[in-house]
Amino acid sequence: MPQPRKHQICLADTPYYHCVSRCVRRAFLCGEDKYSGKNYEHRRQWVEDRLLLLASAFCIDVCAYAVMSNHVHVVLHVFKDQALTLSDFEVFERWQKIHRPTELVQQFYTLENSDNFSDLQLETIANTISIYRKRLYDISWFMRELNEPIARQANQEDDCKGHFWEGRFKSQALLDEKALAACMVYVDLNPMRAKVASSPETSDYTSIKRRMSAFRHGYQPPSLMPFKYRSSKHQEIELPYSLKDYLKLIHFSAQRFVSLNKSKTAPPSILKTLVTNEQSWLELTYNFEDVFGVVAGESVTMECFRRNTGRTKLKGAKAITP
Repeated sequence: MPQPRKHQICLADTPYYHCVSRCVRRAFLCGEDKYSGKNYEHRRQWVEDRLLLLASAFCIDVCAYAVMSNHVHVVLHVFKDQALTLSDFEVFERWQKIHRPTELVQQFYTLENSDNFSDLQLETIANTISIYRKRLYDISWFMRELNEPIARQANQEDDCKGHFWEGRFKSQALLDEKALAACMVYVDLNPMRAKVASSPETSDYTSIKRRMSAFRHGYQPPSLMPFKYRSSKHQEIELPYSLKDYLKLIHFSAQRFVSLNKSKTAPPSILKTLVTNEQSWLELTYNFEDVFGVVAGESVTMECFRRNTGRTKLKGAKAITP
């Protein structure tokens, strides 16, 4: 039986989560459907555009993503502290990027004179803003706002009704830096693993292609969570690796994917801090979803999670050793 979402997502354990949504119908989300002969490639842009819009509205950072033919991968970072420190007006501005706020809230923040509002109206406005604020760091709301508009567009285009996505999105808690790195590489190289792309640079509608394109021009894409800069004070929040180290890790892993023989490229130095050997790393980045269940991490952090949640066992508890 699936675990309740509240038992799978706990910000006290980690702010990082890997989420996957899959189509429920035979018809593809994107790409060419071999059964009907129709091409749905344009829907990839729908998903990517919506995902990056949500990243600008929610207090949830997108670390990695890959839009595949019948499913979508995202690695998310929940920035709860940011949501709690936003002013009420900033919450209003963020929420109206994706939804029309209530008439009362709109009037309060758009009219020049707010003295005409009664105490009851002001209390209602404050309560509504509080609801919006909580939604801005809620992964379930993020995934709902990603999936529902795409489903409506696809159903309208297909001239049909009914579910487009599976009822629940799958989520995996990423407990430590090792699990986070392995999961991000797993997501970024998803098109290569599915043999629809020959390299990270040609993997359309992925975060790695967006990052590489920006890197060639000397910057990091503002729509994605940034990697660590030389100065730790440059960003308020950032991924715990340097971009150059991550790109080396991506290229090293990609070379192993396309060649049965060992690559002549030496393993990047960051790999030594993540896993004990190359074979373990390849297993993680090739079969991450199969290796782990609802939570991923090295054995120590997973054992701590198991004790805290009262579980009897966790899938993949010994996949990453200290």
